[in-house]
Amino acid sequence: MRTGNTALGAAGLVGFLVLWEAVPRVGVVRDAYFPPVSRVAGALGTEFADEAFWTALGDTLTGWAVGLLIAVTAGILVGIVIAVVPYLREATSSTIEFLRPIPSVALIPLAVLLYGSELRSVLVLVVYASFWQVLIQTLYGVQDVDPVAEETARSYGLGTWARIRHVLWPTALPYVMTGVRLAAAVALILAVTAELVIGAPGLGQRIAVAQTSQAVPEMYALVVVTGLLGLLINVGARTVERRALAWHQSVRGEVAA
Repeated sequence: MRTGNTALGAAGLVGFLVLWEAVPRVGVVRDAYFPPVSRVAGALGTEFADEAFWTALGDTLTGWAVGLLIAVTAGILVGIVIAVVPYLREATSSTIEFLRPIPSVALIPLAVLLYGSELRSVLVLVVYASFWQVLIQTLYGVQDVDPVAEETARSYGLGTWARIRHVLWPTALPYVMTGVRLAAAVALILAVTAELVIGAPGLGQRIAVAQTSQAVPEMYALVVVTGLLGLLINVGARTVERRALAWHQSVRGEVAA
């Protein structure tokens, strides 16, 4: 079954590439604006040979990784603190619901005002967007804790830390891993967006430069790189999720299937 799905996925990719090559060749759209995939592949090879490209890739991955690490750490810690401190969930719910819907891109003027086009501006946007993904999933996971298990742990005299470790954390972990996977994708989106709009060093900045200089194949090549990067991050996040939840019924059932 898995081999069949892989074959279908490969066939779909080949069909997409053939269509991409054919559309500008037959004149459906002008190749000046939508170059065929063969030209984009050539530009991609040129980018791979350019040392500046790898520097930009490293800048993007740095902003993504550092921002994601901060967001995941803060989201988990804040979520657990809100869960274990009495009445704190009720006291913070309105504030969370007010701040969470604010689009991260709306903070771009503030980030530029504070830090200019430095890495810290990218981190402001990445952390803000990714933090909510982890926090909300952590809170959902805590809500799913079996009250009977919680009361049993209390009756056996387990302290706060022991209850977090043995009762709360195993229940919340599947939710937390979902939040981390979502946050990883959101962090990449915001990192590239910040570089594109603010001009911070990275792939987004190179895309903006290629667009303004009319280097269209190079621009598409860089967009393809960001897409491949997102795919790799998603695959990596799912792999980490499966390994972290190897004991969980959802993952064991998936492996068995």
